[in-house]
Amino acid sequence: MMQKIRNWSAALLFVATLGGATMTVALPQTTVAACSDRLLTFPAWYKGIQNADCTIKNPNDSGGISKFIWTIVLNVIELMLQLVGYIAVVFIIIGGFKFLTGTGTPDTVAKARTTILNAIIGLVISIFSVAIVNVVAGTLK
Repeated sequence: MMQKIRNWSAALLFVATLGGATMTVALPQTTVAACSDRLLTFPAWYKGIQNADCTIKNPNDSGGISKFIWTIVLNVIELMLQLVGYIAVVFIIIGGFKFLTGTGTPDTVAKARTTILNAIIGLVISIFSVAIVNVVAGTLK
């Protein structure tokens, strides 16, 4: 049992360290800090296409209509992936609640563990997906 706890702790530490390093490298630095409005880490749809006075650039001034549209598409994709991450956290909480209130019934406890495991997998995938989207968005700039 102690070996299993030690393995899980090491795995979580590895994921947390690697995920933090990935997010630090993958997140592009905003050029206009005053215009970067975020709500619960959700990016604004216009992130990366605003002028110094916080107005949206003309598509021709931002590298063409193609780059302009792809920047908006990547911002919306990042927003959706972050939403998936928040939903995964909600499912972790729901699974934990089911686990605690399962009263030791093996079927209920197994379903709760499956819910928690699937939510954690979804959370990890969404975190790395956001990092990948930010790397792609950083190459567009």
